[in-house]
Amino acid sequence: MPAMKMARVILFTAQIDAMSEFYGEVLGLRRVTNEKGWREFAAGGTRIALHSGSPSPGRKGPKIVFYAKDVVALRETLVGRGARFGKVRQGDMFCLCDGKDPDGNPIQLSNR
Repeated sequence: MPAMKMARVILFTAQIDAMSEFYGEVLGLRRVTNEKGWREFAAGGTRIALHSGSPSPGRKGPKIVFYAKDVVALRETLVGRGARFGKVRQGDMFCLCDGKDPDGNPIQLSNR
């Protein structure tokens, strides 16, 4: 049986325009669909889809992690565009930085 491949992560949102601006303009992802109540953005080997509806990020909701060869530089660029990220954490094996999108969904920059 072949391995399954992730197609997309769907985030429900009551602010589809703000979320679209965040994922498209702030994070710089290419929009691939623009339907009423549904927008998708190319994110490497998968897509991030925004679906109109009530957001419900849970206490341990999904976290979208973006690969960054240089976490510090990418964080600086994205914060300059209006993204909210915390401090960069450098471990022995990896570097990462946590943030949130406009609906409060957790996102992360990571070099692993």
